[in-house]
This record gives sequence, C-alpha cells and structure tokens, in this order.
Amino acid sequence: MKKSAVLAVILLVAAAACSNKSAGTKLVQGTPAYELGKDLAKIQPLLDPDKNAVLATAKSFDVTAGDVLNVLKGTAGAQADQLKTLDAARLKAIAQQQASQIGERKLLLAAAARAKVTLAPDKLNSMLKTQYDQAGGEAQYLEMLKKNGVAIEFVKTTIGEDLLIREFLEKNVFSAIKIDPADVEKAYAQDKTATVRHILLLTQGKPAAEKPAIRKKMEGILDRARKGEDFAKLASEFTEDPGSKATGGLYEDFARGKMVKPFDDAAFSVPVGQISDIVETEYGFHILKIENRKKETLPLDQVRAEIEAGLKKQKQGAAYEPFIADLKAKEKLSIAL
Repeated sequence: MKKSAVLAVILLVAAAACSNKSAGTKLVQGTPAYELGKDLAKIQPLLDPDKNAVLATAKSFDVTAGDVLNVLKGTAGAQADQLKTLDAARLKAIAQQQASQIGERKLLLAAAARAKVTLAPDKLNSMLKTQYDQAGGEAQYLEMLKKNGVAIEFVKTTIGEDLLIREFLEKNVFSAIKIDPADVEKAYAQDKTATVRHILLLTQGKPAAEKPAIRKKMEGILDRARKGEDFAKLASEFTEDPGSKATGGLYEDFARGKMVKPFDDAAFSVPVGQISDIVETEYGFHILKIENRKKETLPLDQVRAEIEAGLKKQKQGAAYEPFIADLKAKEKLSIAL
C-alpha cells in the first residue's frame, strides 16, 4: 500500500474517532434560550449562542454555551431574566458553575448507562404525581409551569435523569454505607444549630490576581473586629453577602451541615462569643462571630431517624467526592473558561 493511501486511512480513522465526541447543544434562533443568550451576551460575550463557546470539555463531550443557556432557561423560566441585571464577572462565575454541573451530570449518566441501570417508568410517574399533588393537581401544576415559563418536557427529563442518577449511586456507590448506633448517640450530643454573624468579601468570578488584595482587606476588618468594634456594624458596612447585609451579617439557628463545609466547620467549632480566623470558601473570604449554639432538646428516640438520615447524607457525600473525582480524571473533564 502506498504511503499516501496509508495516511488517508489513518486520517479517516482519526476523523471517525473524533466524530464520537458529543459537540454540545447549538441553540436555534428564536427559541427562549437563544434569546436569553443574546441578551446576556451584551454583558458577557461567552454566552453568545451564535459563537457557542465551549465552556467545559472532556474526552467524550463538550459543554457549550448552548447547554448552559438551556439549563438556565429551562430551570428558571421567566425568572432567568434576572440574570440580565448581573455584571460580567458574576455571569462568568455562573457559567463556570453550570458548565461544571452539566459535565458531572453527563459523566454520571454515562456511568449509569455502562452499568446498565434503567429507571422503571412507575418511579418517574410517582415523582410527577407527588409534584402534581403538592400543586393541587396536574392541571394546576402545568398552569404554574406555564406562568413561570418552564416547559413540562424539561421538567420530566430533569426529574427522570435525577432519579436515574440516584438509582445508579445507590446501587454502585452508596450500597455499603451503614450507620453505627454509637455515631447516632455522638451526633445527638453535639450542638444542633448555630447562630452567627459573618462578613463575606467575594472572590467568586474575580481574577485570581485580585485574591491577595481581597484577603488583605479582610485581615484589616478582622483586626478591627478583634479590637472591639461592633461586628454587626462592620458587617453592614463591608459584607458582600446580600442575604445578610441588612441584618448585620446575621444567620440564626441554622442546622449543622447546612452551610458550605469550611463555614460550617467554623460555625460549630469556634467558641461561642469569639471571632473566627479568615475562612475561605468557594464564594470568598469570611470571618464569623459565633453568637450562640443549641443542642437537641427532644429525646433521642424521637429524633433518631432524622439523625440517621443526616449521617447517611454525610457518608454519601464522603463517598461521592472521590467517586466523581475519579470519573472526572478518567474523562479529563475540565472547565475551558
């Protein structure tokens, strides 16, 4: 065989291999997700549906702006218009987060397919019936979706995928999880809720080069707080958390495990009345003043099932993290932004 012919065969094989990679969604002009993207692109060009930038990539698929816009519009419906009030940095951060979540979802659905896990139709129907009942009936539920600009087809697809992923994880990742009665008693003795004031300086969506200056600013605020300045007033002045700025950074009686882990760890370990060191989360830099903590007041037998469910959720999280990390590594999933 001539060298040119061999080269042609190699190129054909390579092209066939490349064609197996899913290219992501390309939105059609005039659809709601497309129109949302054109509006958002005026603020953040990465979301332009015509350019359809690749936001995350893996060996077997790409996640495009079209994929992200489909999820944003499909999930939020008319409320997705609120995204138009955000700045470019915040929209980029949202796009990164959504692209990562879509990538993880694709990995899990592919893993479920390889494991030949299927979803019985009655499970989807049962979950939909629960949704209908909570809304007062199927007609009322569909009318609610219509008013909010959410398509029932998107809802059904999302619920079906959620149930399939859950079934796969239960059978293949969480099946060995057991709850020790001694762990239940230990959890019962711990503080159940915490009340804190906190100050947040955002780093999410900002260039990494800005982080040292943001941390330096937080160090100055921390110094002022530890020297006795009113923490609530400092929070009202400096915090970038819109959910607590008006209340002086206050979060009252939140349950253990509700907040992101570094924040939660500080809230339940720093002594009551004291101020934490700087705590870094995915959102930015925090400092917390611990106002109060409370233990469970009901007898153990009345809350045993609740505690067991909480411990199971924690163990599932601990098992999920290395599992999804391994899938990402094998598939070489990365954010392309």
